[in-house]
Amino acid sequence: MSNPEEILQNTIQRCRERHIIIPTYKQMRNPELIPEKIKEKLKRIGLWDLNSLNLFRITWKNEPVEFGGGFGKVNYIELPKALTGVDARIIMLIGKYFPTGAHKVGATFGPLVEKLVSGRFDPTRQKALWPSTGNYCRGGAYDSYLLGCESIAVLPEGMSKERFDWLKKVGAEIFATPGSESNVKEIYDKVKELKAERGDEIVNLNQFEEIGNSLWHYAVTGPAMEEVYNSVKSPESRLSGVFLTQGSAGTLGCTDYLREKYPLMKVCAGEALQCPTLLYNGYGAHRIEGIGDKHVPWIHNIKNMDLVAGIDDRPNIQIMRLFNEPVGKDFLTDELGLDPELVKKLRYLGISSIANLMGTIKLAKYFEMNEHDTLFTVATDSMEMYQSRLIEEKERHGKLNTQKAEVIFQRDLMGLKNDHMIEMMYYEKRRMHNLKYFTWIEQQGKTVEELNAQWYDDNYWKSQFAKADEWDEKIMEFNERTGLLKEYE
Repeated sequence: MSNPEEILQNTIQRCRERHIIIPTYKQMRNPELIPEKIKEKLKRIGLWDLNSLNLFRITWKNEPVEFGGGFGKVNYIELPKALTGVDARIIMLIGKYFPTGAHKVGATFGPLVEKLVSGRFDPTRQKALWPSTGNYCRGGAYDSYLLGCESIAVLPEGMSKERFDWLKKVGAEIFATPGSESNVKEIYDKVKELKAERGDEIVNLNQFEEIGNSLWHYAVTGPAMEEVYNSVKSPESRLSGVFLTQGSAGTLGCTDYLREKYPLMKVCAGEALQCPTLLYNGYGAHRIEGIGDKHVPWIHNIKNMDLVAGIDDRPNIQIMRLFNEPVGKDFLTDELGLDPELVKKLRYLGISSIANLMGTIKLAKYFEMNEHDTLFTVATDSMEMYQSRLIEEKERHGKLNTQKAEVIFQRDLMGLKNDHMIEMMYYEKRRMHNLKYFTWIEQQGKTVEELNAQWYDDNYWKSQFAKADEWDEKIMEFNERTGLLKEYE
């Protein structure tokens, strides 16, 4: 294989040919830093368009329009007590207005860009391999296209039809593995098979082990939550906690940032109750698409956690119907008196986003939080990728009527309890951290020394997240070498 400088020359040439400029973490965190001429060009580009300038739209601050938008404040919604049943303020960052409609374009940006700008990935001869249970491979395929790279998506065959259809549109090579959301090992097995067949023709960008995944959320999502909190807080307010389903643990990287600013806040990770790996060393299959499980991700800083909560997939799917079927929406506006504009925005919550809402409510109930407590979570994606699931539910159970809608609201939303939750003391955290051994040391070739460093070395995670500024410097150096930024000065 060529040396890093030769690979870097190939990458620079590819970017020149395709007019690719790479944004910095600072620009994704604060789009005001993006050159004005790039912003002007974006006014003529659709949010999902396969245009490399959309790399600059990997931010929480896109104007909430489908075409030609600029930048503004962080996209979020606050959910009222009438919907959540708790006094605590619950704020959800909205992922719908990222390219592809999900924030995973950020999670995939770091792992690929780090390799491109350091000469560890050759876009002229290698393919980016994205093993995933859904949105990660969508984000990876999209970012790969914008960055001039070919991609391979590996995901379970049981994922929604919309995901597969979309991947075909961006020209990704697709491999569907047995099972559904919980079948992560089968994905790893396929990756191992592809690596054996093709060698260094592919580069595996595994979301569960690539620190660039959580680094992006540390550098961009954490500050976005902080910014929203500062804009809505009162003198009595507390930033009291964050709930996020574990998934790849990438989004949980934001809590490492927030912990530095709000050390007393609570961090709760969620998982499907039907596959309670963190809770009970358990296993199983479930229907909460987008939160892959049955193992602990390498990039999950377990020491930063305070609680784990199980989310039952049955009420999760029922709440999906309540929020999206016409009778459910009518119930929320006519019977509960919710603002119709808010009810329209509930379509911004995909299946895993509803799980995040459920877990945040459980967190508020567990600690008996009041109106001075502010909790954050994320609507990773919207219902755009799950319309087939709505159709399936209607075919299985018939259309909703007002009575059914009220039952779902009272039983599945208002009836959420603080059951299946563990408040983590030292040895609970240690037990969960130890679970990494069986996946990462026995199966994936990581070292016990690094596993122990994650636990015992107080500087391990700090040093990982401190790399955002280093990568910004490398990105700026890379852009200088392509010479493309001169057009926008």
